[in-house]
Amino acid sequence: MKLIGSLASPYVRKVRVVLAEKKLDCQFEVENVWAADTVIDKFNPLGKVPSLVMEDGSVMIDSRVIVEYLDTLTPVCKLLPPNGRDRADIKCWEALADGMLDAAVNVRLERTMRPAEQQSAEWMARQMRKVQMSLASLSDKLGEQAYCAGIHYSLADVAVGCALGWLSFRFPEITWRDDHANLARLYDKLSERQSFKDSVPQ
Repeated sequence: MKLIGSLASPYVRKVRVVLAEKKLDCQFEVENVWAADTVIDKFNPLGKVPSLVMEDGSVMIDSRVIVEYLDTLTPVCKLLPPNGRDRADIKCWEALADGMLDAAVNVRLERTMRPAEQQSAEWMARQMRKVQMSLASLSDKLGEQAYCAGIHYSLADVAVGCALGWLSFRFPEITWRDDHANLARLYDKLSERQSFKDSVPQ
C-alpha cells in the first residue's frame, strides 16, 4: 500500500497513526496539494489527502473511510468495536474531532488564501465558534476518563489527539490547554506513544 499525504495534514496524521498502531507496512509519499505541479488529481478527484493506493492500484479516499478499513486488516491494536452502539459512539468522537478540524481549516484557508480586504471576519468568527464549541463538547464527553471511550485506547483518541495537535500547530493562540485541562492531559499521554511522536505535524 501507498499513502499519499502531507506532513502537516491532521487527517493524514490520523491515518499514519493508525498504520503505525496496527503495524501495517505502507509507503508514505508526500504530496503538496497546493503546489502548481501537484498530481493529487490522479488519486483523488476532490484534490484532497489522504489517499490510500491499494495493492491492486485502486484508491481509497477520506481519512474516516481509510482508518475504518485499516482496522479490519489485522487484530493488532483494535481501534473500533465490531458493531453496535459502542462502535457508533467511537465514530461520533471521530466525526466531532474532524468537524472541528474542518472549521479550523476553513479559517486558515480564509486567512492564507484570500487577500486581507476580501476576508470575512464574520464568517471566520462563525467557524471559530464551532471550534470552541467542539472543544467544550470534547472536554465534557471526556470528563475524568483515561481515554475517550473509557479505559481503552481507541480510534476516538487518535482522532481527538490529531485534532488537538493540529490546533496547537496552526492556532497557538487558541488556549485549549488552559481552558480544558483534561484534554491537555489526554494529549500529553497520547504524545508519549511512538505513533504520535513519529507523525508530529510540520
